[in-house]
Amino acid sequence: MSNALLKVTNLKKSFSIPNGMFGKKKSLKAVHDVSFIIPEGKTFSLVGESGCGKSTTGRLISRLIQPSEGEIWIDGEEISQKKEAHLKAIRKKVQMIFQDPYASLNPRMKVRDIVGEPLVIHTNLTKAERNKQVSEMLEVVGLSEYHADRYAHEFSGGQRQRIGIARALIMKPKLIIADEPVSALDVSIQSQILNLLKDLQREFHLTYLFISHDLSVVEHISDHIGVMYLGTIVETGPKEVIFSNPQHPYTKALLSSIPIPDPRLRRERIILQGDLPSPVNPPTGCRFHTRCPVATDICKVTEPPVKPGVTPDHFVACHLVDY
Repeated sequence: MSNALLKVTNLKKSFSIPNGMFGKKKSLKAVHDVSFIIPEGKTFSLVGESGCGKSTTGRLISRLIQPSEGEIWIDGEEISQKKEAHLKAIRKKVQMIFQDPYASLNPRMKVRDIVGEPLVIHTNLTKAERNKQVSEMLEVVGLSEYHADRYAHEFSGGQRQRIGIARALIMKPKLIIADEPVSALDVSIQSQILNLLKDLQREFHLTYLFISHDLSVVEHISDHIGVMYLGTIVETGPKEVIFSNPQHPYTKALLSSIPIPDPRLRRERIILQGDLPSPVNPPTGCRFHTRCPVATDICKVTEPPVKPGVTPDHFVACHLVDY
């Protein structure tokens, strides 16, 4: 895709974890063979249960942690194996909005210093020039200049997340990785932050990797969606296809759990049996087969290939899907 800002290919990450006091260390396979593309100016969302590898994928792309295998292309540059000394220029293009607006802001720093810190690191602007840009950015995210001289604990959760968004935008990045940016907020505040993110995307032509477990939130903001299960993407495609015509059994189960606001309507709920398997010892074959209501013998022994779906940009990793 010629207009792709982010291209991830066969991304993998394993962590070594202890196995008792004297046992050999185990390998926790957090991300396994993940691939997707985000066109410039679009929003790609990763959804799935807690522990499926969504946040780890975001941290790999931002290079907060280094991949074990695979490639990460950002704006035409491959960054997966670059050393820390060469990542400074990349960090201008890629910024993160974190899940917890309480923990992600330094309680000892004023808002002016929190938002302006990237300018100190990446530019040679004077203090007056930095303060001017900080004031302008606070206005952009719905705060005021007088907020700049307060501390983070003086703000509500929604205001703190606006401060985090201002910090992410101050360097005018091309890619924003939003890791559960509204899950810690009240429902009424969530819609305000989501609308702000959409407005900022139009104004600054931003590209989003949006990470969430809430499908109603994902439906509101996404262009494309990738459904993750146990470290791998099982289905990916346009939002309209994923919500109207899901093909993978796991995607169908997730969508069946979305509440319907009209009590007169009912949706058949698909209840998955069993617990999420351990990424230390994932199942053979299809990773979902231990909980899949329609699994067959081949699912237990052979990893499913990624197959074309109902549209050219829709793909499903399932033995039982055939077009």
